[in-house]
Amino acid sequence: MQEPKKSSGCRQSRFAPGEASCQGSKTGAERCVAARRCLRFETGFLSRKKPADWVRFALVWGAGLITAAVLLYLIVFILIKGIPHIKPSLFAVTDPDKISLFPPLVTTVVMVGLTLLIAVPFGVFTAIYMAEYAPRGGKPARAVRMTAETLSGIPSIVFGLFGYIFFAGVMGWGKSVMTGCFTLAIMSLPLIMRTTEESLKAIPDAFREGSFGLGAGRMRTVFRVILPSATPGIFAGVILAVGRIVGETAALIFTIGDVFKLPDGLFSAGRTLAMHVLKLSGQGFNRNEAYATAVVLLALVIGINALSSRVERRFLKKLM
Repeated sequence: MQEPKKSSGCRQSRFAPGEASCQGSKTGAERCVAARRCLRFETGFLSRKKPADWVRFALVWGAGLITAAVLLYLIVFILIKGIPHIKPSLFAVTDPDKISLFPPLVTTVVMVGLTLLIAVPFGVFTAIYMAEYAPRGGKPARAVRMTAETLSGIPSIVFGLFGYIFFAGVMGWGKSVMTGCFTLAIMSLPLIMRTTEESLKAIPDAFREGSFGLGAGRMRTVFRVILPSATPGIFAGVILAVGRIVGETAALIFTIGDVFKLPDGLFSAGRTLAMHVLKLSGQGFNRNEAYATAVVLLALVIGINALSSRVERRFLKKLM
C-alpha cells in the first residue's frame, strides 16, 4: 500500500522559535498537535498576549475611539443646530442688525492669507537653519528651539496684550487687521518651525550624501532635494496653523478690535468669524445665527484643509 504523503506543514513561527514544525509528524495525533501549534503561533497573535498587553491594547483602541466619537459628536451637533438656520440674509453685505456673517468671513479669509504669508517663510527658513546649518546640539540651535517652545506655551491673551502694546501702540498701527495678522503670525511661528524641523530631520542622510556626491552644494541640496521631500510635514504644520488662526478670539480682541464692517484696508478694524460667533452667542437672542455661523466656520476650515491637501498632492506629482 502506498504510504500517505507527509504534511508539508507550516514554516517556523517567529513568535515561538524552537517549536516543532508540522513536517515530520508520522501519526495522526502528532500531525493534529503540530497543526494546532502552527495555527496558534502563526495566526493567534492576540491569543498569546499577557493581561497587561490586553490592557494596553484596550487603552489604545479606547482612546482612539473616544477621540473619534467626540469629534463626530461635535460636528454632527453643530450641523444639526446650524444648517436649518442658514439663509441668504446671513450673507448680506450690509446688515443694520449686525447679524450677517459676510464681513467677518471676508476679514477671516484676509487674515488667514496674510498671517500665513508672514509666518510660513520665517518658520520654514528658521527650521532649515536649525536642521541643516546649525551644529547638532550647538548653542544657537538650542537657544532658538527653547525660544520656540517657550512661545508655544504662552497663553493667547498674553500675545494679544503684546500685540496691543507693540504693534498697536509702538508701531502706531492701532487696532487693525495688520496688528492682528502680525500677532497671529508670532503665535503660529513655533508650530510651523517645529513641524518643519521634524520633517527635515526625518529625511534620511543618504539623500544629502547622494546629492553631495553628485557635486551639489549645501544650499542646492536643501532646496532641491531635502525641502521637496519634507513637503508633507510642512503642509501639516501649515494646516495646524490655519486651525489656530481661524479659531483664535482672545488675542484678536486686543489687536483687531470688534467692529462689524468690511475692512477698508489692512489698517482698519474688523471682526473674524470666531469673534462673530462669540458675539452672537453672548447676546442670547441670536443663538440660532451663532450656530449657523459656526457651520460656515467649520466649512471654511475644512475647505482650507482640503485646498492645502490638493496643493500638496499636485506639488508631489510634479516632483515625481
